[in-house]
Amino acid sequence: MKKLSLYSLMMFALLSLTSCEAVETIFKAGMWWGIILVAGVIGIILWLFSRGKNS
Repeated sequence: MKKLSLYSLMMFALLSLTSCEAVETIFKAGMWWGIILVAGVIGIILWLFSRGKNS
């Protein structure tokens, strides 16, 4: 039963979204996650450097 609902959800998504819209949505989400992760890593690196200079 669970597989049936998963397949029906996938079919609904395939029929409601064109391939270009689906790809665009995936890349927008990926772009924002990438920006957030890069900003977080840079923030952690700067925090570690500033913490090392104060010691």
